[in-house]
Parts: sequence; C-alpha cells; structure tokens
Amino acid sequence: MAGLIKGSLLVVISIAAIAIITQRWLDNKSYLFSHDEIAEVAKKAVGMPIDDALANVTAELKIRYPRHILEESEWIFINCGGWMGSFYLLHASITEYVLVFGTAIDTSGHSGRYWATISDTILSGSFRQWKEGTTFSNVHRPGTTVIHEIGEVTAVQWSPNTWMVEYGRGFIPSTLGFALSDTIFGTQDFVLLFRILRIYARAITQELLQGVF
Repeated sequence: MAGLIKGSLLVVISIAAIAIITQRWLDNKSYLFSHDEIAEVAKKAVGMPIDDALANVTAELKIRYPRHILEESEWIFINCGGWMGSFYLLHASITEYVLVFGTAIDTSGHSGRYWATISDTILSGSFRQWKEGTTFSNVHRPGTTVIHEIGEVTAVQWSPNTWMVEYGRGFIPSTLGFALSDTIFGTQDFVLLFRILRIYARAITQELLQGVF
C-alpha cells in the first residue's frame, strides 16, 4: 500500500513539474501570430459570403506569413462537446493554430476547457456564450472578437450560417482529447478522424521543418 501511495505521489509530482516547465516555455517563447493581427485580418472579411471571406483571409495571411499558411486545405466536419461544425485549417504548430470555423445549422454544446487561449472573430451569424458561474448569456455579432481564456469553460450556441476566424495559442496537443472524443466515442466516424489527424499532421510537419514549434 505504501508503495502504491509513493508511486502515485511520484506520478503527480512529475506531471505537475512537466506542466510548470511547459507553461514557462509557453510564456517565454516567441509566436508567429497575435490575436490582434488575426482579428484585424478577419474584420476585413466581415459580411462577405463565406467562400469570398475564406479566400480573402487566406490571401492576406499568405502575404503576412509566407510559407506558414497551408497551400492546400479542405472543409472538415468536427464534433465536440455535443455540437457539430466544420473547420478549414490554415496553420497549425505545437503552440498555435489558425482556422476558419462555422456551421450551416443551429448547434450548441460545451466549449471545452483548454490549455490555450482562443480568439474568434465573427464574420457572419451569431455566437452565444453562457460563461461558467453566471446566470446569463451574451450574444456576439459580426465584427466582434470573442476571447476564450486558458482554463475557461462556457456553453456555446451558434446560429445557422455563423462563420468565424479562430486563432489558438497554447499547448495545442492538449486540445485534441476534447476535439476528437465525440468522433471516437460518439459518431465513430473514423474516416473523419483520419482526415482531421492528417491535416493537422501535414500542418505541424510543415512548421517543424521550418523550426517552428
């Protein structure tokens, strides 16, 4: 029994030490993108049809960040926390990602609690949030940038034809459990799972080859 307690304590201490070291690295490393820059680019596409908005955002990001935006991507369904949407990945590394996300139908569920700070700049539709610990919700409209802080959790709801540009900064692999659990244990759409992992692997490999983490 004493050995089990000692072993468990050692595991807890090791995990805590790794988490502290990782967070210090995240706090002190340099990043390619910023929340303000991504929001600035996104706001230029507010009100455009989604295909035009995507083309506009992609083109400007390629000018600002050459060799860091995927040349080829695709719309991929994603199921998380009870909601269903679609995303178009533009960039991903170990510590950052940029994508366009949205839904053609009304959908709602759990936001997820992440080891990352995420910002969403709304292009069209509406994004309702009900923050943990409150008794009211807020509705965000096109042109608004919504910040989801590290460790925060909300109930989320998107109206039909809501689209947004999303930027995440933190330890991105830690978000995959939430991002993939509904697909693995719920829909069991393993073709979709493969497509999600393939596009993320392609993006992260592109960045690692350039020394970007």
